[in-house]
Amino acid sequence: MDADCLRRVYALPIDQWPAPTVDAGAVWQELAPLPDAPPVPADNPQTPEKIALGKRLFEDPRLSRSGQIACASCHDRQLGWGDGRSVSFGHDRQAGKRNAMNVSMAAFSGPLFWDGRAATLEAQALHPIQDSAEMAFSPHELEKRLNRETDYPTAFAQVFGEKRVIMSRVAQALASYQRSLVPRFNRFDRFLEGQRGVLTDQQLWGLHLFRTQARCMNCHSGPALTDNRFHNLGLHFYGRTKQDLGRYRITGDPADSGRFRTPSLRNVGKTGPYMHNGGFMELRGVVNMYNVGMPRPKPAPGATDDPPFPQVDPLLQPLDLHRTELEAITEFLRTL
Repeated sequence: MDADCLRRVYALPIDQWPAPTVDAGAVWQELAPLPDAPPVPADNPQTPEKIALGKRLFEDPRLSRSGQIACASCHDRQLGWGDGRSVSFGHDRQAGKRNAMNVSMAAFSGPLFWDGRAATLEAQALHPIQDSAEMAFSPHELEKRLNRETDYPTAFAQVFGEKRVIMSRVAQALASYQRSLVPRFNRFDRFLEGQRGVLTDQQLWGLHLFRTQARCMNCHSGPALTDNRFHNLGLHFYGRTKQDLGRYRITGDPADSGRFRTPSLRNVGKTGPYMHNGGFMELRGVVNMYNVGMPRPKPAPGATDDPPFPQVDPLLQPLDLHRTELEAITEFLRTL
């Protein structure tokens, strides 16, 4: 690494940086700071009052059948908006199959969930409430509960002009709150905005490797550091106890078997465990696995072929990076 050379190159405007290493067919954008505000649907404008109501709902266990589980139980600010567990547990301590995603970047993501089953944040907000393994409540029962309370009808009247609590407004308030969580003013954004000295030599080298030899921008690019697409990393456990075929469960398309949505890398240093199944406890472990090209599972003898055995994404390739390069990439990721 020639640190002085990298300093000179990355002191240039972003559009004059070295071209990233991306494969044909990859959908990418140049790195950039996050916009001042996330996209907001016309039928659900942001207001301080609606965001405050959404926060109240997000943190309230009364949204669950048991009265013991809130949205914030699995999405805790102090744990990078996840829960620090490999997979979350829900109603009656049922363990789920998937890791709780960081919701702070949900406003710039879509479709939502690891398998993309919700098109909007408003739709996403209602899934955990109704899921029998999560909050296990029905919309009708939740509406009855909240309308009986002394606090919520008044709060809904202030925000929506009507006291009656209905699920569509619960969803709008929860979505508005999640759109307010976008992380700001981290070291990397300051770097992108021109404060080029905030990254150490090692972190700057990690950025350069991220863009080039590590091939990370095939999937993690743009302001949100995600392509919002679905990829198969070989972590589907096809034919085994932990089998999870991801996007295929939603679309029924065999080409989607084993594919999961690319998460944003914003806040990635705080959002472990990693991957859809929470199988990697440390960020460095994730980097190590990408270096070897991720697992390459093969069909077990006698395995069924319904759906066809998931094929690892061709964007994944062994990188053969040195230990010092992997350390630099990991330290760069921590700036995000």
